[in-house]
Amino acid sequence: MAPPGSAHMNFSLGGLVALGGAVGYFKKGSTPSLLAGLTFGGLLIGSGVMISGDSQFEGHALATGTSSVMSLGMGLRFLKTGKFMPAGLVAALGAGAAAYNLNKALEWAPSRD
Repeated sequence: MAPPGSAHMNFSLGGLVALGGAVGYFKKGSTPSLLAGLTFGGLLIGSGVMISGDSQFEGHALATGTSSVMSLGMGLRFLKTGKFMPAGLVAALGAGAAAYNLNKALEWAPSRD
């Protein structure tokens, strides 16, 4: 069975972030890039797995937090360096993912009845 549509963004962004961390490591020898890419990419992929199962709210909440922290960190790096690649791009993608996942988390939030 295919994952629900709302999980696709987290799978895709998680894969891109993990790949970007690996590229940063192999091109520049940046261990922090590798660790951050694998950590944040793994969390985003994990959120996609949760969304595909029975934990839609928790998966979107995890992705909201993960992409928010990623966006903030890379946004600060972009402001410091002024270089759009990769910091500005990751900050923009993270902000978009945070907004989307927050909206979906609120949709799936347990009712307070």
